[in-house]
Amino acid sequence: MDFQHRQASHCESGVMSNLLRHHGLPLSEPMTFGLSSALSFAYLPIIKINGLPLVAYRMPPKAIIKGLQKPLGLKMRFETFRNPAAGVARLNELLDQGQLVGLQTSVFWLPYLPEDLRFHFNAHNVLAFGRDPASGDYLLSDPVAETTVTCAPADLQRARFAKGALAPKGLLYYPVGTPHMPDWPQVLPAAIRKTTRIMLDAPLPIIGVRGIRWLAKAIEKLDTGSGAAHSKLFIGQVVRMQEEIGTGGGGFRFIYASFLQEAADLLARPALGELAEQLIDIGDEWREFALATARMIRDRDPLQPPKLADKLRAIADREQAFFRDLRCAA
Repeated sequence: MDFQHRQASHCESGVMSNLLRHHGLPLSEPMTFGLSSALSFAYLPIIKINGLPLVAYRMPPKAIIKGLQKPLGLKMRFETFRNPAAGVARLNELLDQGQLVGLQTSVFWLPYLPEDLRFHFNAHNVLAFGRDPASGDYLLSDPVAETTVTCAPADLQRARFAKGALAPKGLLYYPVGTPHMPDWPQVLPAAIRKTTRIMLDAPLPIIGVRGIRWLAKAIEKLDTGSGAAHSKLFIGQVVRMQEEIGTGGGGFRFIYASFLQEAADLLARPALGELAEQLIDIGDEWREFALATARMIRDRDPLQPPKLADKLRAIADREQAFFRDLRCAA
């Protein structure tokens, strides 16, 4: 297969950008992210990752893939499997047909990743584009890797059928038909307005700007005495979700800022470019929050949950003002 791999910042948006390019529609990673209205925030205490609450800085897994279907006139087929053998056979069948196939996997079971980056997270997306005729290993395009990689069949099967939260169940996906260039003046404002609704108007207080404040409240109440160890695990989880799992808070803000810059050019709306600069500053504030948190975890600074909560509330205030301005600009 004549496939060109491009490294990306985030797995799902990177996979879709590479897949669309392969099918003749050259969309950047930021455009796939923004056009699918993937930017968000959610603090989900009832969903546990490694025993600690899930903090998400983007829409749920598959939201980017599904969100691109309408604006691109693209039909994606999704398949999951109860039987791992059936999932393996189907992947092999599609590859034999020359199909480029997206896969949802567990980071922990992908041996080509550095060991310190492998942990139990089941929503990592890669593209399979063939098999090595000699070894039978799968040829993969992993957006976090600089080049294409190979993965032994047993390892990929284990990654595709890992158990736990967000279990992939062997999920594979591929396009049916050909995507087309969207009507930018129609789809871009609609995608931007949808993102502002997610961040400003979500009915649940754990979503969007209110979700950031809800997380701040939870952090503020953390114990600094006998329960300090658990408190460090809690805030460490927030930072890990922000900076390591799926690009994170600052990274997603930077990607969306790049999307706004592209949208500003396509729509001839300089105001969107100016707002992109504001969002870059907000992304920097998320990174500063992560740094302050890491210093407390490593005992370089005293553990002060209220200080971290104040930083989050300041970010929430800035994001609220930003998304209100963005709504007007769209």
